[in-house]
Amino acid sequence: MIIPFLSTKRGFTLLETVIAIGVLAVLLTGFMIVFAPAAAGIRKALNVQELDRLASTLEQELVTLRGDTETTGDTETTGFEQAFVRIKQSNAGDSNTALLVYQYRGSLSRLRDDGTPDPESNVSNLLPGEDYTVVTMVRSRDDDEFENDLPAVEGGVYLVKCTQLVFDENGELKPGTPGTITDPNDPSEDTIAEDYPDAVVAFSAEFFALPGKSIGYFNGKFDDTFNKTSKPVFTRNLAVRR
Repeated sequence: MIIPFLSTKRGFTLLETVIAIGVLAVLLTGFMIVFAPAAAGIRKALNVQELDRLASTLEQELVTLRGDTETTGDTETTGFEQAFVRIKQSNAGDSNTALLVYQYRGSLSRLRDDGTPDPESNVSNLLPGEDYTVVTMVRSRDDDEFENDLPAVEGGVYLVKCTQLVFDENGELKPGTPGTITDPNDPSEDTIAEDYPDAVVAFSAEFFALPGKSIGYFNGKFDDTFNKTSKPVFTRNLAVRR
């Protein structure tokens, strides 16, 4: 008669398994408690950097003359005059002159007539930093190059509505009337750039995240979005100089 071999190896009991799972759960909980705030802090830092980049690009591009920039048929002579008109038109109720801020993939080897990189809509065979780079840009809705950039956009597109800051009776700056720029010390009548008495136009820029970034959206539902904006994603007080 053959006596079967009895293994002397012993497995984990149910109690030991439960204890091990409990210890692992405690370790994971401790890890998440430590890691979650750090991850949130990183995300917040990245968001702040992105918002700073959008705001600084807006401030710079408002005064940067590109190509044959025109307003009401007259070629702009200074960046201040261009910024003056753009600030007014961005919040005058016409979606065609709305200001849009976005990032797009631009070629490092091809430039357009306005000095900006050609958009790269397909980068599957291209190397970032060698063939293309991500460019932050500000354009009005009626700029033809805006639609050319759309297929190469990375991330979202932001609508920007600008309102001049004027002094109230207490000497504090407050938003004036949208679509106008006046003497900040006497905000009673709209003015033009050549009659503006100060060297600086201070303004509040409200950034709204748009729900779409396709050509179809901007040729259709964008008008409704422009007229029904509610709470901005963020607001920055900026200024342009002569």
